[in-house]
Amino acid sequence: MGFARTCSVALVGVEGVVVEVQADLEPGVAAFTLVGLPDKSLTESRDRVRAAVVNSGGEWPQKKLTVGLSPASVPKAGSGFDLAVACAVLGACERIDPRVLADIVMIGELGLDGRVRPVRGTLPAVLAAADAGYEQVVVPECAAAEASLVPGVSVLGVRSLRQLIAVLADEPVPDEEPAEPGRPDPLLAGLRVPGTGAATGMHSSGAAQHDQDHDLADVVGQTSARTAVEVAAAGGHHLLLSGPPGAGKTMLAERLPAVLPRLGREEALEVTAVHSVAGLLPPGKPMIDTAPYCAPHHSATMQALVGGGPGMARPGAVSLSHRGVLFLDEAPEFSSHALDALRQPLESGHVVIARSAGVVRFPARFLMVLAANPCPCGRFSQTDSLCECPPSAIRRYQARLSGPLLDRVDLRVEVDRVTRAQLADRGVRGESTATVADRVRAARERAAARFAGTPWRTNSEVPGRELRSRWHAATGAMDEAERNLERGALTARGIDRVLRVAWSVADLVGHDRPDATDVALALQLRTGVPRGVPMAIGALT
Repeated sequence: MGFARTCSVALVGVEGVVVEVQADLEPGVAAFTLVGLPDKSLTESRDRVRAAVVNSGGEWPQKKLTVGLSPASVPKAGSGFDLAVACAVLGACERIDPRVLADIVMIGELGLDGRVRPVRGTLPAVLAAADAGYEQVVVPECAAAEASLVPGVSVLGVRSLRQLIAVLADEPVPDEEPAEPGRPDPLLAGLRVPGTGAATGMHSSGAAQHDQDHDLADVVGQTSARTAVEVAAAGGHHLLLSGPPGAGKTMLAERLPAVLPRLGREEALEVTAVHSVAGLLPPGKPMIDTAPYCAPHHSATMQALVGGGPGMARPGAVSLSHRGVLFLDEAPEFSSHALDALRQPLESGHVVIARSAGVVRFPARFLMVLAANPCPCGRFSQTDSLCECPPSAIRRYQARLSGPLLDRVDLRVEVDRVTRAQLADRGVRGESTATVADRVRAARERAAARFAGTPWRTNSEVPGRELRSRWHAATGAMDEAERNLERGALTARGIDRVLRVAWSVADLVGHDRPDATDVALALQLRTGVPRGVPMAIGALT
């Protein structure tokens, strides 16, 4: 009787559980039994592993074989257990020393010819192995760069099962034929799974942070909207842009990711882990260090936005835009159920999805930008009569964005129609993305120094009670906001958000604490009512 064990990782959302893969050989009729709550793709590993071992020059044991996945109470899914199952079987039949396998975590799918293919979620799987105390990990060669992002773990990238057997048995490692130049490597197909990010409008590269085609200087006019974008980037505040079609709402939203600072290492690991699980990690780019940009179509379902799907839930748009921008163009056209489902992640910074297969928790701390027309035809305005929509249709259209959702949006700006004179005046250009990004980066640094030693990083994350007790505004600065609260123009949540926005304005202009001017600008950006303050941040410095 032979016995061997090694380890792999089962993913539940972006969290991993180390699974011990045990193989036991007993005399009897040749059979292969796999136990431990495997799903369909894992059950099929019996045939993949058998063919891979034989085609790699190994001998398949003609005995009763039982492979157990422990803990047996945790559901296992996916083909990433193939490599561990094959090595456990080879250890049980003493082709490999079982003692060598015991403390190694193996992640990878096997082809019938023995090649090792990448799977989704390599980074969170290696993170889980490191947290559990394992120091050696075996992954597919093309996923080694992703696995190497985890410090303190020795990563071995292999291209085939033959190479891994030779390494573990201390034999000469055979060379595998590389892919022919000019032809795609089929092993890279597993790094990006088509369809898993359907309806998300995902741009993993952060909407081209240094793309010269996306510059704020290209936006004509729109001083208020440009200021709102800058304040939103500085403090992580949610933004609503309302105005007629063609005024530049989408242009502003597309340029917002480039204004955001680059992600720190911890944030980059969080974002990369989510994209790895979703199968959206770009080949050749193991770490995403720029703010992601996600723009789902207005026909997206609630599952596409918050996550879900058959079986174990997958991340949705709110998680794919974690630490980045979620842009909902034509927001009133989205399903009301889908929009209201955003209320919980907007407050908590994560989303919890309960399914029959289990409960999954995904990170979802994003900057939301809503773009909406004022009416179905888009021409309604207080200053002209171009709109032909009846008042009832305008009310119904504007009511599609519920009050509780809008109460969570810090900045609400009316985007004006661009005039002929503004388009013709080519000599006057607004500030470039680089100039605004420098101010935003300096504001983020001031906020980070203020929040040192706390779990918060941006002004939008700080609870209201902490703002009122530790980081209050200058004396008398909040008087006008408190009068708005008494009149019912602001809710209790709204006055906290005004103070958060005022802190972001103060960080941009270099004030130690918000004064009356900073609060007045925050109120104007929140309510849309003019307060007699300059709208350009440069005019306040």
